[in-house]
Amino acid sequence: VFAGVRQAQWLTKTKLVEGLPPAVQGIVHNPALGLQELEERARHVVSHARLWDTAEVAPRREKYCPVLFESLIHICRSMSGKYPSLSKRMLARNCRIAATWERESILLQVRGLSGILMNSMTPIPPVASKEEILATREHVLETFYPIAPTIDLQEVNVYKELNDTGQRFRDGYPYSHPHTLFFLESANVRTDRFRPEQLRAKMLMFAFGNALAKARALHGNDPKVLEQPIVVQSIGTDGQLFQFMVFQLNTTDLVSNDGVKNLVWIDSDQNLYERAQCVPEIKKGVVMKPAGISGFQPDTFKKFLALYLHGTV
Repeated sequence: VFAGVRQAQWLTKTKLVEGLPPAVQGIVHNPALGLQELEERARHVVSHARLWDTAEVAPRREKYCPVLFESLIHICRSMSGKYPSLSKRMLARNCRIAATWERESILLQVRGLSGILMNSMTPIPPVASKEEILATREHVLETFYPIAPTIDLQEVNVYKELNDTGQRFRDGYPYSHPHTLFFLESANVRTDRFRPEQLRAKMLMFAFGNALAKARALHGNDPKVLEQPIVVQSIGTDGQLFQFMVFQLNTTDLVSNDGVKNLVWIDSDQNLYERAQCVPEIKKGVVMKPAGISGFQPDTFKKFLALYLHGTV
């Protein structure tokens, strides 16, 4: 997506709000939840992921990024003793999604592998109030005139307008609500990874696609403002830098630029730690930089945890 999030906003009829919504901020800053007690464990999993194999001077990103993710999820799951409903979650890998919609006179489709998806038995409640949703009617979406907002999207012949969520939301499936998408940009070569802005655009498109497919499964294909908005979260990381996103689908009436818009909250470029020194840097017998993790950022870990807990605590 050439303009990143700005273009994704137009394609999904979405207003952007910087930072995380108050519902999530409240979890991050609530001392009663005891998130700070888990900081030491988080620091340890960063060390484990980055420094686990000292035979390599620098462990490869494709190795440490998934290891770090699994360890962070493990910490999150450990809270299910305190909050039993956390056990009513399911991680699905290599999820396929297809969602089709119309914007102005253009038929659009998002499809492909949408990372790792955590499903839940219960939906995340709406994060924006009815008043905030109605206020989006005043919001004017940015256009890219004279550039078409669909520039650089792949053109294909659509023989079937797919709205497919794989097996996940079929009748009777207990974990029927999309909760959080995780995107691991773990390619070792930088040029093979999405840049942060591209990653955020991808996160928005797939959060929207999952929410739209769910809305259609619940309410059919008629365009409408949703009585009960659908919230889908997204977290992206390259194993050090994190992107956090909360998306709220307010409307499936996407053709025109008028009326109610969807909403997305984005907290960009949050480092979990500054540097991982696998072997000490020594000059003339003096240790200039000791081995280890420096600049650990507990708040980034707490945001990860807060998005996991969101809708439960």
